[in-house]
Amino acid sequence: MAPRGGRAAASSGSEDEEEEAGFSRSYFLAKEKEPLSGKKRARAAAGKLSDLNLVDEQVLRASLAEIPPKHKEEVEALTRSYKDQYRNWLFELRCGFGLLMYGFGSKKQLLEDFASTTLTDFTVVVINGYLPSVNLKQVIATIAEMFWDQTKAKRKRQPGTRSQLSQQFPSQSTEDIISFLMRQTSDDVDDRVCLLIHSVDGPALRDAESQQCLAQISCCPQVRVVASIDHVNAPLLWDKKMVHKQFKWSWYHVPTFAPYKVEGVFYPLILASGGHAQTTKTALVVLQSLTPNAQSVFRVLAEYQLANEKEEGMPVSSLYTKCRERFLVSSQVTLNSHLTEFKDHDLVKIRKHSDGQDCLRIPLVCDALEKLLQELA
Repeated sequence: MAPRGGRAAASSGSEDEEEEAGFSRSYFLAKEKEPLSGKKRARAAAGKLSDLNLVDEQVLRASLAEIPPKHKEEVEALTRSYKDQYRNWLFELRCGFGLLMYGFGSKKQLLEDFASTTLTDFTVVVINGYLPSVNLKQVIATIAEMFWDQTKAKRKRQPGTRSQLSQQFPSQSTEDIISFLMRQTSDDVDDRVCLLIHSVDGPALRDAESQQCLAQISCCPQVRVVASIDHVNAPLLWDKKMVHKQFKWSWYHVPTFAPYKVEGVFYPLILASGGHAQTTKTALVVLQSLTPNAQSVFRVLAEYQLANEKEEGMPVSSLYTKCRERFLVSSQVTLNSHLTEFKDHDLVKIRKHSDGQDCLRIPLVCDALEKLLQELA
């Protein structure tokens, strides 16, 4: 039988542990309810993205241009090793495959050198996918015009077809142009066109419609495609049919370690101050770090602002009503926590309406706000 003293000691120890756990819980509960002190509030405010001392974008780009390249000899040797593969690449193109180059570094100079030195039997059409916008319809119309001119030249050499020589290309619809290209067949190698696409995963070509259009063009008998990708998730743009039956990609890992000097010009630098493009980029970075509910609340405010451009802003009460209807917030306290987050990062400004209400406004012009919502989707 255990001594009574031991049982009493065990009971006393258990009570002490429970009492200590109770103190711990009370401490953390009190801390949660405790308002922020002056120092803590200052420390939290110091983390605002808008407080960063950003330099002018032109100054930053000039400084980047002055950075000397490293491992120059090794990079040149690597580039020369790729030139030894040019004949193999040309053979695969003639066999009907498309060439897809991937790897770290800009591949613009490599592909252009390949085109100028090896693709001499092809008519090369270049698409710069890294541009903010690309008129893909104009590109395929240009290709169709080239084949149309070749067709007219051939008919000119045949008797009885002079009346058709002055005809222009019959249609400007994308479907008709692609159908025309699909009918082009010739044993003459000089009649072939090579579509050279820098950054086929670029922002202007990243949508499904553009990729489907390019895939259809790559199926045309007289068209070959050479392209580069720069984004790690680029393969997600295509399904199995597009990869194996339309583009017929032959993948080549060709890291060049070359800086993206030309491609990077069209992307705002995140540490540079400048215009609406940079503001949009900064806002996107902040919003992507927030919860999906917070993003949805911001979207409600943005859509209201786009629909009511002339108004001073959206009343807080109206925002709460709309968010409550969409089950985005359960109380005014929840909405206020989201708004505090927006205000801390200068995503939202509060101003007094003429009737005395607090109104919310996003400090972005309409075009920048629309672009932000598209990128956030």
